[in-house]
Amino acid sequence: MVLARTWSVALFGVDGITVEIEADIGGGKPKTVIVGLPDASLNEAKDRVRAAVRNSGLQWPDQMVTLGLSPAALPKGGSGYDLALALSVLVADRKAPPDLVASTVLIGELALDGRLRTVKGVLPCLLAARRHGLRRAVVPTAVLAEASLVVGMEVRGATCLSDVLAWARGDEEILARPDTLTATPPAEPPDLADVLGQPEARWALEVAAAGGHHLLLAGPPGTGKTMLAKRLPGLLPALTSEQALEVTAIHSVAGLLAAESPLITVPPFIAPHHTTSVPALVGGGVGMAKPGAISKAHRGILFLDEACEFASDRLEALRTALEEGEIRLARRDGVVRYPAGFQLVLATNPCPCAPPREADCVCPPYARRRYLARLSGPLLDRIDIRVRTRPVTVMTRTEDSVAESTSEVRGRVEAARLRAAERWSSHGWRTNSEAPGPVLRREFALPREVTTLLDRGLKTGALTARGADRCLRIAWTLADLAESPTPTADHVAAALEFRDRRAAA
Repeated sequence: MVLARTWSVALFGVDGITVEIEADIGGGKPKTVIVGLPDASLNEAKDRVRAAVRNSGLQWPDQMVTLGLSPAALPKGGSGYDLALALSVLVADRKAPPDLVASTVLIGELALDGRLRTVKGVLPCLLAARRHGLRRAVVPTAVLAEASLVVGMEVRGATCLSDVLAWARGDEEILARPDTLTATPPAEPPDLADVLGQPEARWALEVAAAGGHHLLLAGPPGTGKTMLAKRLPGLLPALTSEQALEVTAIHSVAGLLAAESPLITVPPFIAPHHTTSVPALVGGGVGMAKPGAISKAHRGILFLDEACEFASDRLEALRTALEEGEIRLARRDGVVRYPAGFQLVLATNPCPCAPPREADCVCPPYARRRYLARLSGPLLDRIDIRVRTRPVTVMTRTEDSVAESTSEVRGRVEAARLRAAERWSSHGWRTNSEAPGPVLRREFALPREVTTLLDRGLKTGALTARGADRCLRIAWTLADLAESPTPTADHVAAALEFRDRRAAA
């Protein structure tokens, strides 16, 4: 008997660590032992793997089998190690040569009859393997398209254990190769021209898209708040190659990728229901936390419709992620980090009864205050733009009031984002919303006569220091849209008006 070695990957959030799997046969009564801090699902792998080997027409060793997973102090879980465990035993039992499998990442769950089943997180697993220096991988055929997104790795797809064994013995053509991927063009976003009226809200949407700012839409039902929010992704530029892989990796861990077209190239739009739980929103789960809605919305939009219907603890859970752009979750098996650089859009009615006209409201004042108090002061202070939507009074447009389409507005947004990206290129930022306050006040300080209104707001307590920084970011976005080299006093005044708390009252 020989000591065999194969490779798999342990996932912690979207970060992977390569796991070396060793198999030793002999030294005791017939028994299979897995060492290396396996969880319950991984500890059950010895039964799945033994059945898969036997049902593939092979003999399981009639001796003690010890399977070691290294690093030994690293908690490991899930069923993605099955294929690597099976091959390590077969190599140790001299039923497969060690040459190919010793330098190949093997990922997949085994059915009892030897079929290979898909697992979540294949993309981040292979990205981690590539960083470790491995350049070949075998995965289930169903996730071969996802695996082929990793440049610089030779990936093959298998349907069963027998095929992987034949490949290890030298049959190079038995495993599937990835076809040349033809990216499916994304569906056309809904058109902004569909929204009736709402010139202030449309302008706020354009500013939010140009600068990556958070947005609050408040107004009676039927005024187009949800329609406007759903049209925001259409104003944003497509994801870069690096961003697309980053977003796709998160959705891979969450198990949300389409098998035929896995690469996500457009900003995601995530809209959880107001009854969602805190773990579903920020991430959670037993053992190792899974990504929540805020991480799935990374590089895209998180839309909370009927925001005042969300429980306060759900809304307050967003505050840290809004500031830091990531979420840290501590669970039994460790702390994981998920990126959470999303653009938040809130929509709410002004009161619980929500009549078409506010004049018809029957809510007592305390009920309105309690309803809107769900949006706390600290949360509102992190929302850059607040705007009211007005009741629609005319259903038919005149010829001189044709609304602009998404493509027209997107052209201005892209031009403004390009100017911002050039300005912040030396710092590595792409949008004005990413620029920290100290840089805005020190390296890009505006003349005192331009910021007079901000100084007055700080002195009177109408504005916090955080709010003043956000006003400066909005002012820079307004200047970019106006093709102005620097913000003027009018831009600062308009930015301050966007942060008026009365927009949410």
